[in-house]
Amino acid sequence: MTEPFLRIGTRGSPLALAQTNMTRRLLAKAHGIAEDSIAVIVIRTTGDAIQDRPLSESGGKGLFTKELDIALLQGDIDLAVHSSKDLPTVLPDGLCVTGYLPREDVRDALISRHGSSFADLPQGAVLGTASLRRGAQAKRLRPDLQLTLLRGNVETRLRKVESGEIDATLLALAGLKRLGLEARAAGLLSLEDFLPAVGQGAIGVTTRTDDHVTRVALGAILDGDTHFAVTAERAFLRVLDGSCRTPIAGHARMEGDRILFKGTVLRADGSQAWDIEDSGDPDEAEAIGARAGRRLLDIMPPDALP
Repeated sequence: MTEPFLRIGTRGSPLALAQTNMTRRLLAKAHGIAEDSIAVIVIRTTGDAIQDRPLSESGGKGLFTKELDIALLQGDIDLAVHSSKDLPTVLPDGLCVTGYLPREDVRDALISRHGSSFADLPQGAVLGTASLRRGAQAKRLRPDLQLTLLRGNVETRLRKVESGEIDATLLALAGLKRLGLEARAAGLLSLEDFLPAVGQGAIGVTTRTDDHVTRVALGAILDGDTHFAVTAERAFLRVLDGSCRTPIAGHARMEGDRILFKGTVLRADGSQAWDIEDSGDPDEAEAIGARAGRRLLDIMPPDALP
């Protein structure tokens, strides 16, 4: 049997598979090879198995990457494809984020049977979410909302709104678009009110640090502007020791030859928020994000972070 050109590891959710197949198509086109010469290996992660409690109670972001990391380190796969917002800020020794595909729209989408904005939701409406950031931002706008834990894949969350089990939820527009479900969004939330999660909308690719062959192959499909932006965002999160225990948002973008960054930390109940902005040369993306994080630590009260 012919050895595959590359072996891609992925979670098995419909969104993870859509993102992996996108990566596979781009690689095949860039290198002039058949898609089926690139193997897709589905790996179930601990995060996929936990559906009854927040990830913050079980170990945080690494639950969606641990098994893929192990497969990489053991040489069972050559690269792993991730939603970048699921990536921990520190990877195991021997692994690295090689880069990112061109970024999709970073905004959150409101899924609701009551209208296209938060103003349309009835008093005391039930909002389902597993994200502390989204819950805190929602409560910041509408303190009357009742939050309930909502886990599961995109289709499961959509069904719970349609059935009336909950009044509304929030999903990344990028994921809806990649699944062909963009039309299910009742409305899109402005970046002013709903700064996204760090890495939202970006597909990240991890490899072994010393696997130069795979890293060179990936270079043909990775996007420089997205790399600069997400590098700044992840540096911001790293300084704040960000995990699933803290509502943190961060977004960077290129404007001309400058990188512009905005970040926010909120109390879980949305009662307070602290905002920061910074900018600079894209080659200093990591320093920009880290500096913003340190400046925010200087202005926040000691009890703002757990």
